[in-house]
Amino acid sequence: MALIDALIDKVADRELRQALRDQVDSILNKQSFGLVYQQHKPETVELPRFQVRKGCKVRAPSKGEDLYLVERVNGETVTIATMTDEPKRLDISREQLVVVREFGEPIYPGLHPVGQVSEGGEKRPHVVINAENFHALETLLYTHEGQIDCIYIDPPYNTGSRDWKYNNDYVDGVDQFRHSKWLAFMERRLLLARRLLKESGVLVVTIDEHEVDNLGLLLRQTLPEAEIQRVTIVINPKGNNQTQFSRVDEYAFFCFHGDANVVDGPDSGLGDVANSEPVWGMLMRRGSNSLRKDRPTMFYPIIVEDDTGRIVGAGDPLDPGTPRASVKAQRGTRLVWPIRTDGSEGRWQIGRDRLLEQVSEGTAKVGARGGIQYVSEKGRKGIKSGAVEVTGTAHDGSLLLRWNDRTTKPKTVWFRPAHNAATYGTDLLTNLLGERDQFPFPKSVYATKDAIRAAVGDRPDAVVLDFFAGSGTTMHAVALLNAEDGGERQSILVTNNEVSSSEAADLGARGVKAGDPEWEQLGIFHHVTKPRVTAAITGKTPSGSPVGGDYLGTVTPMADGLPENAAFFELTYEDPDLIGLGRKFQAVAPLLWMKAGGRGRIIDKPVKDWTVPVDAFYGVLFNCDKWRDFVDEISFRADEIAHAFVVTDSTATFQQILLEVPSQVECTQLYADYLRTFEINTEGRA
Repeated sequence: MALIDALIDKVADRELRQALRDQVDSILNKQSFGLVYQQHKPETVELPRFQVRKGCKVRAPSKGEDLYLVERVNGETVTIATMTDEPKRLDISREQLVVVREFGEPIYPGLHPVGQVSEGGEKRPHVVINAENFHALETLLYTHEGQIDCIYIDPPYNTGSRDWKYNNDYVDGVDQFRHSKWLAFMERRLLLARRLLKESGVLVVTIDEHEVDNLGLLLRQTLPEAEIQRVTIVINPKGNNQTQFSRVDEYAFFCFHGDANVVDGPDSGLGDVANSEPVWGMLMRRGSNSLRKDRPTMFYPIIVEDDTGRIVGAGDPLDPGTPRASVKAQRGTRLVWPIRTDGSEGRWQIGRDRLLEQVSEGTAKVGARGGIQYVSEKGRKGIKSGAVEVTGTAHDGSLLLRWNDRTTKPKTVWFRPAHNAATYGTDLLTNLLGERDQFPFPKSVYATKDAIRAAVGDRPDAVVLDFFAGSGTTMHAVALLNAEDGGERQSILVTNNEVSSSEAADLGARGVKAGDPEWEQLGIFHHVTKPRVTAAITGKTPSGSPVGGDYLGTVTPMADGLPENAAFFELTYEDPDLIGLGRKFQAVAPLLWMKAGGRGRIIDKPVKDWTVPVDAFYGVLFNCDKWRDFVDEISFRADEIAHAFVVTDSTATFQQILLEVPSQVECTQLYADYLRTFEINTEGRA
């Protein structure tokens, strides 16, 4: 720069010298350090189910990737024009067109409910939205600007294997601009994400080696006020041999804003586990040396009383070769043997005498699903030392136990078996969904839970956003964290309904196109995210069978589900004129509910005058002539009402009503506030 400054100073023409100086200053202000990449043209999103109307931008796939403007719609024939200085017009069938929205154009979104699941009583439901995530982020600026505690995202890793799209095309390894496209793609979303975070919010972004260095610079460039630290997470101890070194890890950037700090956890993440393992374990041995023939003295029947479910005794070990059918249970009891899931004969962890000793002290029992559980020697020592607390006695005489709370600061390298993405990501997803085609490379739910706990483990009512939600691991992780500490955190998930590139090719070859029911049902939202969230909450797979297995670190069966609620929506694109006339209230209604905190019922239909339902936490005034009755009801319930919406075109009327509404109740003018928000939030400006 010193040389350029010197050269500029030599320019004799003062005006030219100043013009050159202004241009250089402008460039330096735009890019002050480090990361230089092409700012690619704004992205576009195709809306195959959106109605073709006059004024829409459309693409005609049979005509290439050019955009056209709809000039006239006459039945099924549409007149479109090229977007050039001298437009060329042609008539084309409506079914050959797909509506396109360019980023930077105003959108006026709504939400259409597509299902719910309720197992959590009065808890706020998790919100799952099928949408292009840039437009979803613009939508959330209306409902949650400055209100998100934690954003956790797992964006495309840009591996070159066609794992993401830019402008409706899959980006592959031969695209010479794939890195700059990825950076432009990410920057647009990070600028919006920054506006959604609280002043003390935390952003967590996971990534692998393909973009880790670029992402680190981009985060520091986009979030200069944040304290940023990178954590290495071992997700595949076996290693990935597709690289020079066998890769076992990936990375998570934690970006702390304001006074946010990392939250201590039950262990550091680097093997020195304090209390993350369960006190109770399964008595039947697994893994190596676990068959009857390996330790015949550990193969004996445990006698359980039918009425009470108590262990009342144990038989002698059977000699090798003696069939277990030769031992009969007495009336009112049953015999439990160490039989493996494949039907073969296993063996117990401890011998008969030790078992009877533990039954008498309350450290052996029948588990919730009929298996025998016991406290390991480590746990028994913990009881004596005080590391394990006895909180009471169960109806069967067994002790109620828990590790005393101990926390430690997480380290920058996490190496825990629970973070294995194959076992607790892919295999767990198969367990939840059955053998249907799935989302590739899902995260370990426990790795995600640990990351979210490090960010908001001390905020039991936090709102956690994931706008690259994929299979829905983040909601599952938040629900598990709630189950651990009794929190009522809410997640908001955004995922699109894309099919994979191979599925798209197969469907296209059969004449099935985006927007057709068969195509949509194979998309991520409908085929994976929605059923995964439902299965995690209900404990049932999409086929209705119980989810197998227990949650790691507990003896809680996955089939018991999780006490949570979830609401599913699809983003819609609305006509602002109809919004302003109040003719699209049903589309806007879920946004008002979210803006009011996302609790209770959604007011989904307009009424004549006003409504403040007893099972809702906000109210809507439709007829300002009745404002006094509305304000009286809001005032009467001011301790529970979070928001009041007033439908009026008159700012003066709204201001008058606002003065009468209790100060703790937020008040919003409809539809002026909605329309103004989406007119100014079209480019993701920081």
